[in-house]
Amino acid sequence: MVQKSETRKEEIVRTAEMLFKKKGYSAVTMRDIAQAMGIKAASLYNHIQSKQQILSDIIIQIGEQFTEGMAEIVATEETTSIEKLEQIIKLHVKITMNNPSRMATMNNDWMHLEKQKDYYLSLRRNYEDSFRQILKQGIEKGELKTVNPEIILFSILSTLRSLYLWIPKKEEIIKENLLGKLSQVLLTGVVV
Repeated sequence: MVQKSETRKEEIVRTAEMLFKKKGYSAVTMRDIAQAMGIKAASLYNHIQSKQQILSDIIIQIGEQFTEGMAEIVATEETTSIEKLEQIIKLHVKITMNNPSRMATMNNDWMHLEKQKDYYLSLRRNYEDSFRQILKQGIEKGELKTVNPEIILFSILSTLRSLYLWIPKKEEIIKENLLGKLSQVLLTGVVV
């Protein structure tokens, strides 16, 4: 299979996301992005409107990936709440492993969104509501312990949202091993 070559816009976004991860959105200028690419800042504007557009492209793309993944998980029938939670964990691991810089940008810089901020927040709210509903169903069916769903949601999402910090430092961990073991630790704990 022939791999598609990267467009100039994709190269700009990829360069920007690495700089955003390293310095934060506010500290990066279009000149920084151009310099990292070895071109003049004015050349960037032939491919991209603004730094805000880059931020929006990064965050909305990742947010939509999570939303689509969650919709598929919710739609699966004949699965337990635990199986759905395992699928959610796998979704986070896969997206994070493939996009650690984008995940950093989404987690650290979403508040800098301008025009797309409300849309992003609605994606996030819908995702969390679906997650919360799976937890509530699991508690009602006796599949999960009777614990406040907000505590479970916070505990699991806090870990999953910070994977971008940890995964690049642990490349020796095989993806499939991480997928299974992380689900095991998050869903059953470590007590023997």
